[in-house]
Amino acid sequence: MKAFLRSDGVQAFLGWVLGTYLRLILRTVRWRHENLAAVEPVLADDARGAIALFWHGRIPLCLATAPQWWRKRTKALISPSADGEFIARALDMSGFPAIRVSSAKKGDAAKARQAVAAIREATQWVAGGGALVVTPDGPRGPNEIIAAGSLQIARRSGQAVFLMGIAAAPAARMQSTWDKVMWAAPFGRGAVVWEGPLFVPADADEAAVAALVADWSARLSAATRRAEALAAG
Repeated sequence: MKAFLRSDGVQAFLGWVLGTYLRLILRTVRWRHENLAAVEPVLADDARGAIALFWHGRIPLCLATAPQWWRKRTKALISPSADGEFIARALDMSGFPAIRVSSAKKGDAAKARQAVAAIREATQWVAGGGALVVTPDGPRGPNEIIAAGSLQIARRSGQAVFLMGIAAAPAARMQSTWDKVMWAAPFGRGAVVWEGPLFVPADADEAAVAALVADWSARLSAATRRAEALAAG
């Protein structure tokens, strides 16, 4: 069964289903944005790159931010896992090609090299004025805890980070999944709360990055809770 689900045909079909759903939610939900002006200078300047973070559990709602990121050259950082494959296909349908990267397990030299190469590609993309959309707690969690990789890209590229809290109502939450993924109903209400720009100092050491991980994780969760309140209200 696992081999069947990972086959190219099944992945293509799942990607089409998710991509169709993403566009349906973008077009039918009444989206409102809070603090959108914070990201406007980056959107209006082709020379300025950006890293945009939202939680993995909000992937089904992520095209709420597409009208903004369509204004820049934008890619998505996606895991090379089977789940990541159909997500990458769905986002590619909507104009966001993927850079595939995952964290390598200790002792896996081949995957470590692949991860380093992908981080280098992502850093060069952002430094060159591109935007990079990341779910920083994916693909395995823990839920709503930022992994340090996206901050390393920000530190090396010197570009801004924006936090995006996304929510919709009515919506279903899958409590059985590690990320409590949210699926919005068409024709409801939605909200995106923007925060930034945030920066990682070029000389930030491991301790400084760890402190930023804790702070930004809390801030992204707060923005997500604020979006939930706006959507429900």
